[in-house]
Amino acid sequence: MKTASIIIQPIISVIGTFLLGLSFTMLIPGFLDLSENNINWTGFFVSSLFTFFIGFSLILINRGSNKKIEIKSAFILVIFSWLILSIFAALPFIASSGNLSLTDSFFEAVSGLTTTGSTIINDIESTSKGIILWRAILQWLGGIGIIVSAISILPNLGVGGMQLFRLESSDTSEKILPRAASIATEITVLYIALSVVCGLAYWSIGLTPFDSLVHAMSTIATGGFSSRSESFGSFNNINLETIAIIFMIISSLPFVLYLKAIRGRPLDILKDQQVRGFFKTLVIATLVVILYLTLTKDFASFDAVRYSLFNVTSILTGTGFVSANYNDWGTPIIMVFLFITFIGGCAGSTTCGIKIFRLQIIYYNSKETIGKLISPNRVINKKYNGEHLSSEVTQSVITFLFIFIVTFIVLSVLLTFTGLDLLTAFSAAATSISNVGPGLGQMIGPSYNFYEISDMGKWLLAIGMLAGRLEFLTLIVIFNKSFWK
Repeated sequence: MKTASIIIQPIISVIGTFLLGLSFTMLIPGFLDLSENNINWTGFFVSSLFTFFIGFSLILINRGSNKKIEIKSAFILVIFSWLILSIFAALPFIASSGNLSLTDSFFEAVSGLTTTGSTIINDIESTSKGIILWRAILQWLGGIGIIVSAISILPNLGVGGMQLFRLESSDTSEKILPRAASIATEITVLYIALSVVCGLAYWSIGLTPFDSLVHAMSTIATGGFSSRSESFGSFNNINLETIAIIFMIISSLPFVLYLKAIRGRPLDILKDQQVRGFFKTLVIATLVVILYLTLTKDFASFDAVRYSLFNVTSILTGTGFVSANYNDWGTPIIMVFLFITFIGGCAGSTTCGIKIFRLQIIYYNSKETIGKLISPNRVINKKYNGEHLSSEVTQSVITFLFIFIVTFIVLSVLLTFTGLDLLTAFSAAATSISNVGPGLGQMIGPSYNFYEISDMGKWLLAIGMLAGRLEFLTLIVIFNKSFWK
């Protein structure tokens, strides 16, 4: 049987196109720093010029090539797109006046593009506006890239049960890229519209245009980078927090359902099993935290609801905004937050983590297994959102969950070798592979950042962020010998 070969030319061409786009976006914060008379503008312009040169060269090398991307080439494209873009996105940080090391710059760039939101910058307020805006731009670009990948590419690669969300008329090989381009147009328009509405909402309650822009881009991308060191806690504004909650939730639901709603099928959102599961998880986790704070920490009912809803939503959606130091709320709350760190939002959104649909499928499969122990001859027709749930999808989800757990354990153990205590190592590993942002403990908790982590620890966490964003299996498959045959 003939297997698909790995065709390099279109991969290089597409990556070159991505680099061209990245080079132009570098000019935006560059002009902002220039207008502010900040020396960092030179770093942005030099980085942009170099990135443009490399991207244009890659396109020229493959000029005239009309070869299509096959399934194996798609795996390579997805992996190297995130890695190479992260490398070039780090250039403005390296060239900035903040004297960031290569390690810190790459960590910040990866954290941005993967919409993780972990940072190594201690005093964000003293950082140039260009750098702050660049962090937000990276998250915003990463967010749209995640949605397009989740809707148009990963389902065709059969990664982690994502084939369950394969679009109608999707193919598994030569039509991957054209189909991705088609769906990307509609998603991008919607993504931009939501970003504008979110920014205007922030501005309407008193945020400066700059703060509104930065936080809108981070909110819609469920990224978590802020223009303030204390995140949302520095504003202490309940109206601001309410708007953030609404848009964090919006960004955590499948964007394809919004397209269906626009086309006259709004009830599809309410009928979706994944959406219902997401809201159930959000409500249960919030109620647990509210009750604990009210009964054991003497929080006023209003404050308990306010701080619980915002921070639970932020962690569950993988955004990572902070309005209070929940590290001081007690061990039970820390465990709740550690648990929801793994969950994430819905497939087809900007969120990461295990995702609601996978946990639902594991539950259905476990229920079926228990049912067969009681009635071995029982025939159960498993369905998800009205579609037959095949054994292929179930096995893919189980494999994903196994690799997720193994990765978490291995990364946690490796981080302890860098000098981190057990809670910090567990939390750092969880927040990196789930792309959440803040961790737990007295080093990387909500009131701290990742600056004190060793260089080796930062590289490990950067790899964890990329692995989580690539859905693990996409990355692991290229290490299989048969992939290269």
